Amino acid sequence: MSESDILKDPESRAVINEDEEYDGNSEIFLSIFVQRGKIGLSYYDSSDYTLHYMLDTMDNGDLHLLDRVIQELSPNVIIASAKQEPSLTQFIEKLELNPDYKPEIVIFPDANFGLEVSKQQLLSAHLWFLPPTITESEKIPYLSSCIPLDSVLMVRSIGGLLKCLERRGVGLDLKDCIGVPIFQFLTYTLKDVVYIDRDTYSALQIFKSELHPSVFKLQSGEKEGLSLYGILNRCRTKFGSQLLRQWFHRPTRDLNILTRRQEVIRFFTSPRNFVDLGTLQSCLRNIKNILTLLHKMSLSNPKVAVWQSLYKTVYSALCIRDTIRSMPQSIQLFSEISENFTDDLFYIATYISKVVDFEGSLAENRFTVRPDVDPVIDEKKRRMMGLPNFLTDVARAELENLDPRFSTCSIIYIPLIGFLLSVPKLPSMMDKQSFEIEGLDFIFLSKDQLHYRSTRTKELDSMLGDLHCDILDMEMAVMRKLQASVLQRSGCLHKVMSLCAELDCLIALAQASRDHGYCCPTMTPCQRLALIESRHPLLELCTPVFVSNNYISSETEGKVKVITGPNSSGKSIYLKQVGLIVFMALIGSDVPAKEAEIGLVDGIFTRMHSRESVSVGLSTFMIDLNQMAHSLNHGTGNSLVLVDEFGKGTNTVDGLSLLTACLNFWLRGPQCPHLLMSTCFHSLIQLGLISDSPLLALQTLETAIEGEELVFLYQVKNGICQSSCAANIGTLAGIPTDLVKRGVDVSELYRTGRTIRKLDNPPVDELSNRCAEEVVKFLSIDLDEMDLDSYLKDEVLPAVEEVL
Repeated sequence: MSESDILKDPESRAVINEDEEYDGNSEIFLSIFVQRGKIGLSYYDSSDYTLHYMLDTMDNGDLHLLDRVIQELSPNVIIASAKQEPSLTQFIEKLELNPDYKPEIVIFPDANFGLEVSKQQLLSAHLWFLPPTITESEKIPYLSSCIPLDSVLMVRSIGGLLKCLERRGVGLDLKDCIGVPIFQFLTYTLKDVVYIDRDTYSALQIFKSELHPSVFKLQSGEKEGLSLYGILNRCRTKFGSQLLRQWFHRPTRDLNILTRRQEVIRFFTSPRNFVDLGTLQSCLRNIKNILTLLHKMSLSNPKVAVWQSLYKTVYSALCIRDTIRSMPQSIQLFSEISENFTDDLFYIATYISKVVDFEGSLAENRFTVRPDVDPVIDEKKRRMMGLPNFLTDVARAELENLDPRFSTCSIIYIPLIGFLLSVPKLPSMMDKQSFEIEGLDFIFLSKDQLHYRSTRTKELDSMLGDLHCDILDMEMAVMRKLQASVLQRSGCLHKVMSLCAELDCLIALAQASRDHGYCCPTMTPCQRLALIESRHPLLELCTPVFVSNNYISSETEGKVKVITGPNSSGKSIYLKQVGLIVFMALIGSDVPAKEAEIGLVDGIFTRMHSRESVSVGLSTFMIDLNQMAHSLNHGTGNSLVLVDEFGKGTNTVDGLSLLTACLNFWLRGPQCPHLLMSTCFHSLIQLGLISDSPLLALQTLETAIEGEELVFLYQVKNGICQSSCAANIGTLAGIPTDLVKRGVDVSELYRTGRTIRKLDNPPVDELSNRCAEEVVKFLSIDLDEMDLDSYLKDEVLPAVEEVL
């Protein structure tokens, strides 16, 4: 879309005056950037000079999410790019028609929303919170800990926002202020929407894209791998899958929404309703994208496949309605389907079935009507069907009046041309002049057949007319009448699509719950999480036996849990397990546990995986610090924070110090989140570095040693781990035994404070002498006189066994 497309009507929108100065009144400036179904936005509150940002989020074609943002914020100024997607253009046009809310719409050239330009705008702003000694090269790493620069659309929206604020002179009244003043950055989420960043989605494996294995689909993109979305997405429709993905991107704290979803899932997980579930899934498979169908229906000549798809969709919607009406109407979704799937659907389905001849349409590859729809059309079709016999009689009469040289002739009908007399070309007819026959008008030559118009064919044209074209025109008129009737009642079809998408998602979640043995969680507004015999939803599908564990977190039952244990004992899996179960409950799904009580958390933060990339320009440890800083700065008493092995990417003492400081900050702070932290820094506990707090609980994972082998029991219990069992893990990993033994010796020397001496390598001369002796011994063997079998048995095999 070009800039002129949006700016073509300057009177219909308020475009800023670049010379206008900011008048100092408190205003909210909202900047929006939409691209490929995702939305990035940021807004600036001039009352406290705070910049709020929202991570890139999926939205539907109607920009429902953006509509909710505007309802919550009521911004005074809305900023957008001149090269935006049509969906945003349509949204702004609808917004301007609202008589009760008239924000100022500001359109900037797309260049102001460029990624690098936006970063430079951010660096040139007056950031009051920056340390005074910071250099220009250190600004980007510092800002990356305050704002996620990998949310590209959000960063681009900030570029347009700061350009608008700069042109309006915001902050000029502040002393010593150069550039747009920003006192702080704050994360913005919609009310009742749970905050989850990209790192958390990646760490918990909620989504996982993989290249498609088929060579025919390498160019078409990716497929979903082993992920939570992959195992829960059993949707039968594409728009159902899209809605489920939106639910995953926007988990909610709204108890009304969660209860609405849970009651449907609970109904379909009951064994007595399995038959109805199968019936609904079969019907949903035939529901097509109604928005696309209606768009094609509005065209001048929809294809036969469009009519067929629309009929199947409406007919299947009626089947869904009839099935749902036999179910309890106390369930809100069922009641809405029964109410909104009106008799207009029956009218549309009946009208289409009575008018459209699908078999004839497919055969002729065009729209044809059934018999008894229009008597005039039926009469013309009857004449068309009787034409072959009638034209044969006419041809016999014409043959009697033709030159005796012609032994055969025929009367043919060609649409748009009419009836013609066709005779074979004689050998004497060499040029156009020889084609002339008295009483006949020559028309054309085709495949040695001469075509003429005679007196009788002219009479046929006047008597019968152009039957084929007449039938086409009349059937097109019937089709347009049918089109108008369908489009007139299209309002009910929009409701069909949205309700069928929701039903499809909930049936998919119910089927997954039934197949995997999930339970319905109890959602409460209190700050308590209780999971009884919980399981990891992904790992339990990949292993024949999975050990379930409990997790209880509250003010009185240990809100901060520090987990120690040997490497590979299952600490990371346990953390992810808790995070995934809480996430599943917040989208309305059942969860893999025997019982579950989920308090409504407002965010899930993780410090697990380091998403390294050269383009980020940050070290691995800096990325870890950014994730930790995000949890510290934005977590609340209702948040869930998962920290796995923080501090391992730097010096041991420094890493331990940072971990201790973060842990004590949470324990002493006014709002301590649900914190689940795993670490191999056992000195954190042994040295008493953690503050005493009733919120703290120490846990470990059970192991057992059989002989010299370490056995993992994967059971969480209260207590602490005294050793990481690194030597045992090294042996299991296949590290040579002598290296493991040396490592154990060095570890013991270091622990007891004794001197660690370097191993002396054997002298070169001694090693050479030993090799020379072995060579001489081998050369002295007389293989001709030796019994090879006894030599191998008595000498070689014992030596090999000794070595092994």
